[in-house]
Amino acid sequence: MEIFLIRTLQLVLALSILVFLHEGGHFLFSKLFGVRVNKFYVFFDFKFRLFSTYSNWWRKLRGKEPVKRKEDGEYEYDGTEYGIGWIPLGGYCQIEGMIDETQHDVEKLKAEPKPYEFRGKPAWQRLLIMLGGVLVNFVLALLLYSAVLYTWGEDYIAMKDMTMGMKFNNQAKSLGFSDGDILLGTDKGNFREFSADVFRDISTAKTVHVLRGTSLRDIQMPPEQISLLDMLQKTPVFARPLVPCELDSVCKGSVAEKAGMVKGDRIVALNGIAIDSWNEMTYQLGVLEDCLTAAKTTADSMKIRRTTLVVEHADKQRDTIDVTLSPELKLGVVQTTIYNYYKPTHKSYTLLESLPAGTEYGLNVLGGYVSDLKYVFTSDGAKSLGGFGAIGSLFPPAWDWMLFWKMTAFLSIILAFMNLLPIPALDGGHVLFLLYEIVTRRKPSDKFLLYAQYVGMILLFALMIFANLNDVLRFFGIML
Repeated sequence: MEIFLIRTLQLVLALSILVFLHEGGHFLFSKLFGVRVNKFYVFFDFKFRLFSTYSNWWRKLRGKEPVKRKEDGEYEYDGTEYGIGWIPLGGYCQIEGMIDETQHDVEKLKAEPKPYEFRGKPAWQRLLIMLGGVLVNFVLALLLYSAVLYTWGEDYIAMKDMTMGMKFNNQAKSLGFSDGDILLGTDKGNFREFSADVFRDISTAKTVHVLRGTSLRDIQMPPEQISLLDMLQKTPVFARPLVPCELDSVCKGSVAEKAGMVKGDRIVALNGIAIDSWNEMTYQLGVLEDCLTAAKTTADSMKIRRTTLVVEHADKQRDTIDVTLSPELKLGVVQTTIYNYYKPTHKSYTLLESLPAGTEYGLNVLGGYVSDLKYVFTSDGAKSLGGFGAIGSLFPPAWDWMLFWKMTAFLSIILAFMNLLPIPALDGGHVLFLLYEIVTRRKPSDKFLLYAQYVGMILLFALMIFANLNDVLRFFGIML
């Protein structure tokens, strides 16, 4: 529960910052070109709000008269209304005379455009107003990455230093990879560290270079490209750093402690199956979990939970231990990680070095995200879409400011790119129609733009429901 709350707080804070600045980009250009902004809100204010500069108490405090209301109940304009809503799912900037999700008075669109309205401005000004939010989010991401590099530097474990190599799945082994191979690079270039870029490069490479023992080997990849999604969605995945199945610590009162296991012990076999790494151990426990799910009786469940381990102690002596795993198939131990075996490489950046480095990092993240977007249009890719739950799970389980700002920068890049998609109701939809107007010198009718907005909103809501439904199905272990 504590982890859930920490991740939820990080998600809400990150989205609040990003939406505030995104809408601030629209606001800035609107004010620059003399367009009236009726409302600027952080969070949504459906039915009521937490704060508004139009509130009588606030205006009285500032020595101003209450804002008059019109016949339809809306406030008369008296400067931009700034406020905070109660639904922490974003925010909005209501621009006068712009057809969007905040436009309530459709009848006003039948009148001639006023000089202070969005629709009364030249197309190039409206284009910059619509691009303002995306521009702010993109620049923000690059600045955040630069700030992270300047403040904390960069720690990574170089691929060439992973002397125990990788643990590969059957798909990788069928291509010629072998457990323990050290991935060095491809015909596209050398690997610096283990990241998603490794899988992207392998999926499109002609040749992969590895170090096997003391020999350099070239593994020829098949002519047809390997699907990146297929590499990552298989269990186990295509490749992971090989981590010995050694106990970092043993939890008090756990199954492992009662069996006499101690820090430094290594599990080398499970039910007669050789275990060479935590990678293999995790996979075999996953097999047991599938069996446990299929068990029909308590007796069957208990039989599955009873396991035989072969444990190698620090003095190289081995013991065979019979244990009954917990109902969740846990031993009650803390696993070692690659940081137990490899010393990270640290790189510090000066202020002047951090700006180009952060920009390069952000552009690389954007490039990877764009290249992976094609998988969304496949059946497996659609199933991998996630909503707020999936996004929240990307944040660390404990509050870490460095990881928080890196994740916020990543979300800022996603928000910028997604908003540029040519879908009505997104900034990209408005940009598309404005480019059409600039090229053809013909403005789409307000009626057309209004209906396009409705269609776009329906598509976005459907996508949001689908993505969040995937989260629910994954939570319950179900997949359509």
